[in-house]
Amino acid sequence: MGYTTVALSQTVTGKLPANIAPPKFPTNPPKSLTLLTRLNIVLSDPAQNSRLTTLTQLYSIIALRPTNEKALLNACTSLDCDIISIDLSARQPYHFKMKTVAAAIARGIRFEICYSPGLTGSGLDARRNLIANAMALIRATRGRGIIISSEAKRALGVRAPMDVVNLACVWGLSQERGKEAVCEEARKVVALAKLKRTSWRGVVDVIDGGESSNQDKEKDKPGSNGDNLKRKTPSDSAPEHEKPLSKREMKRRAKKARLEANATAS
Repeated sequence: MGYTTVALSQTVTGKLPANIAPPKFPTNPPKSLTLLTRLNIVLSDPAQNSRLTTLTQLYSIIALRPTNEKALLNACTSLDCDIISIDLSARQPYHFKMKTVAAAIARGIRFEICYSPGLTGSGLDARRNLIANAMALIRATRGRGIIISSEAKRALGVRAPMDVVNLACVWGLSQERGKEAVCEEARKVVALAKLKRTSWRGVVDVIDGGESSNQDKEKDKPGSNGDNLKRKTPSDSAPEHEKPLSKREMKRRAKKARLEANATAS
């Protein structure tokens, strides 16, 4: 198919269990394939998922699936997640508001469109709902912050990348936006999720412990030659530059030079 990264998905409905754990990876995956873990949480009441922040260290990606407008508003504005994945194959009891989805995009959250539930024999209603909801979501987001996934339970439900791009054009995305939804936006989700889990607020990341070398340790010992050496500062090693001459000083030096030249000539 041409995919290099696959997320193994796990869905939880209702209250989060206490002993939740990521799914196990296959024993012999291809070396060119990157496997990630993903948790889908069906969200109806935001108060039932108080352990949401602790699960970010267990899974590579956290996706929320709101079932009502209130849950969608909380997911877009306050809840900590990477993806908002709405079941677009079902009829939604609310409309996508531009202000609500813009708040999620500003926080770095992407909206996901899953095409497999509307293609693999789910019926005409599921296909009709998928097309209508996808067009409404794309219209509300103006084509920004969209990723397209399969959510396929079988290999027959997966389509090639260019087939997905052509499908996105049917929903109202341009071909360029469709390629971004399949490739670039999906990569940004993984990169941002990793950055949030390995850094402090996505800003500071420790990449080296800062241990000193053996030579520095010898210099720091008492009585070593390193104690007698003068530590140079940037001002010690920097060359000294003369101050620019004022106009009065330039005239004085020029007059002095002319007087010396006349005395020598006479």
